[in-house]
Amino acid sequence: MMIGVDYHPSFQQIAFLIEETGEYDEQRLNHEGGEAERFYRDLKRRGIRVRVGMEATGYARWFERLLAELDFELWIGDPAEIAAQRVKKRKTDREDARLLLRLMREDRFPRIWVPSPENRDLRQLLWHRHRLVQMRTRIMNQLQALAMNEGKRWKSKLFSQKGRAEFEKLALGPWASRRRSELLELLDRLNPSIEELTTAVQQEVNKRPEALRLMTHPGVGPITALAYVLIIGTPERFTRGKQIGTYVGMIPIEESSGGKQRLGQISKQGSSLLRYLLVEAAQAAARYNPHWRRRYIRLAIRRHRSIAKVAMGRRMAIRLYWMWRNGCDYSPSFEFGSYAGQLEKRHGGN
Repeated sequence: MMIGVDYHPSFQQIAFLIEETGEYDEQRLNHEGGEAERFYRDLKRRGIRVRVGMEATGYARWFERLLAELDFELWIGDPAEIAAQRVKKRKTDREDARLLLRLMREDRFPRIWVPSPENRDLRQLLWHRHRLVQMRTRIMNQLQALAMNEGKRWKSKLFSQKGRAEFEKLALGPWASRRRSELLELLDRLNPSIEELTTAVQQEVNKRPEALRLMTHPGVGPITALAYVLIIGTPERFTRGKQIGTYVGMIPIEESSGGKQRLGQISKQGSSLLRYLLVEAAQAAARYNPHWRRRYIRLAIRRHRSIAKVAMGRRMAIRLYWMWRNGCDYSPSFEFGSYAGQLEKRHGGN
């Protein structure tokens, strides 16, 4: 049985075909109440071999675990390529399920690489730490605003032991005082959690030689290295470095026609976390590495600082790809050099 699934958080619309008998049907299965789970477990009980095709989407982990438990084959498709196959200018749940089934039958289903459950769980570690750091930054900004309202512009000194003691002695109004104490309490609760998660990230990095190799590049720390390894998966998925820029969504949208080139903002189609970390790593490299600093300043003068930051982040992604694929540590000799001929010599010219 082949099943095309148009997945939604509360239900799924399916279109299925049993190849041996030619039986075809369409159903809407609700997730609450276990209707969808009963349907698939009944197929397993009847001994039917099942292949399920669905678009990449969120909130479907339980469904993927269910199919893995039942030993059913699951194909995850690229939503953009699936949408390009839609001929009719009409989009409904039933039409989407029929399209997915037709693509599977015609062997045109655009399957994508799917990370392992362990990989996905480790990504949660990175996301959790990232969100906690964002929360801590907002809290610290609010504390800085409280101090500045009292004429104290201490910057980082505010969070030193001496600066905090002086801050707590400031005479504030009743509600401002309560805000100060509760924000400091939240900050004290977040710091140990972030430190614990940072230690866990370092432990995971130590288990992966490829992540340790990426950390030899200027500006790349354990967070960026682990995120890059988990999200890229394996360098063999890509035949050239430029594909990395497209995968992480750091290539400009292009709408060129009639001999005129029109470039817009970056596509942002990849992982937002990895894009953020690459740009941060590139800025760190530009601060401490003369090669990266010269390149960044040159781009910033020609275009704009925001464009230069993204461009350097994209360059960082490509450099890390070549380091990983070639199995070499960072070396200034190939910092901004050409890779012409290296792929042909080492990887058969593909």
